[in-house]
Amino acid sequence: MSDPTHVFDDLREESEELDRLVAELSPEGWAIATPAARWTVAHQIAHLAWTDHSALLAVTDEDAFGALVEKALAAPESFVDQGAEEGAAKPPAELLADWRAGRTALLAALYAAPAKTRFPWYGPPMSAASMATGRLMETWAHGQDVADAMDVVRTPTDRLRHVVRIGVRARDFAFGVHGLTPPSEEFRVELVAPSGELWTYGPDAAPQRVTGPALDFCLLVTQRAHRADLAVEAVGPDADRWLDIAQAFAGPPGPGRQPKSKGAGQ
Repeated sequence: MSDPTHVFDDLREESEELDRLVAELSPEGWAIATPAARWTVAHQIAHLAWTDHSALLAVTDEDAFGALVEKALAAPESFVDQGAEEGAAKPPAELLADWRAGRTALLAALYAAPAKTRFPWYGPPMSAASMATGRLMETWAHGQDVADAMDVVRTPTDRLRHVVRIGVRARDFAFGVHGLTPPSEEFRVELVAPSGELWTYGPDAAPQRVTGPALDFCLLVTQRAHRADLAVEAVGPDADRWLDIAQAFAGPPGPGRQPKSKGAGQ
């Protein structure tokens, strides 16, 4: 089994990169609207802090996490937004400190977790490495919203490998939440990493294929950009359909983003 500390290290680095982006913001900067409807920069960071806290409870206090799940089941449409709203209402310095403390505590718990232990989550139970991978995906995706709001172009890194992996593994889930039967055959996925390395998944000879830059694939599966604005290509009808519905996150299908390209999506 590969060393899970690699993803823990990558999660820390991803969080630190986003921290540097928001650390010096003025109160007005925290109130900037992001591409997510009704969410400011403060909402984005508050959501990460809230989810880190949930993950920490899942790893360290199963009973307390179970109580959180009951609250979520009682208000499935508003639970996530409510957590973001409560955090965003805090003074920016307090919110930033809460996020830093929470993610530090979570990482410490993940590093200390016994090998092969699985922790409860809102979906299937997760290993410490899977928990960290999910947190990295969310940190990167919400960080993209913050960067877009600030008109900052981030330099992609090979930490995107973790986001790609979730996106590929979530293929059948994406079909299922749209009420579609997942394809019976595997696809070949070939993506060019920021470093120039080729990341491949699935059989070499699979007739249905997805290719393109890893960054664009990550923007697609986290629904941070419309397919029409990305250089991800599909061969085969099922692979083509997947690119229209792909998502790397749990829960119902997201609203996605509108195309920016002139005439795109028409």
